[in-house]
Amino acid sequence: MTGASSGIGEATARRLAAEGYDVVAAARRRDRLDRLAAEVPAIRPATLDVTSAESVDALVGSLDRCDVLINNAGGAIGLEPVATGRVEDWQRMYEVNVLGSLRMTRALLPKLIESGDGVLLMLTSVAGLVSYEGGGGYCAAKHAQTSMTETLRLELCGEPVRIIEIAPGMVRTEEFSLTRFRGDADAAAKVYEGVPGPLTADDVADAIAFAVTRPAHVNIDRLVIRPRAQAAQHKVHRV
Repeated sequence: MTGASSGIGEATARRLAAEGYDVVAAARRRDRLDRLAAEVPAIRPATLDVTSAESVDALVGSLDRCDVLINNAGGAIGLEPVATGRVEDWQRMYEVNVLGSLRMTRALLPKLIESGDGVLLMLTSVAGLVSYEGGGGYCAAKHAQTSMTETLRLELCGEPVRIIEIAPGMVRTEEFSLTRFRGDADAAAKVYEGVPGPLTADDVADAIAFAVTRPAHVNIDRLVIRPRAQAAQHKVHRV
């Protein structure tokens, strides 16, 4: 589980541990992972930077086997229009969301195949399905990740690996919008202002656990999950 130190990653690590999995929770912030592992014995902390091939290789080399890979590390930075987009932000989003998933997939795919019933799950976003103003860089990265998932499913047809995409809509976590608004807590809070019941990290973890624990012959190609109040990126009910 990449990106496991907070939000959806942490919630999913906890949920899969409760489902009986031995979970390798991987992220850059080792202090958070250590606290998580101290609370949940079935979780093993692992320091990981998905933008570093050396870091990925070190983690993979420490694993005897891998039955499930969840590419969750990612995120959005900024809401500038394309015309004034910051190249460094786009590079960072692509590096983590897309190339991070590529590094992890390439490194662990042989172990997933060897398991005889592997699961490769991409945590994408509805931003990978429909674009919106101000989301150019993030939408581009998530579209790329969605395309990678679809391509993998074609290329691995006949192999004992299920390829699953979970695409959440509005999820309120402690860090996603805060990072996007460059630490502006007031601006981040306004995203969810008046929205009755945005999704939580636990809601997405529940969807991930459902998809991962289906029988080996059942593949959840794509599961789009939104709060009831969100009909589309541009259509959100507020009170």
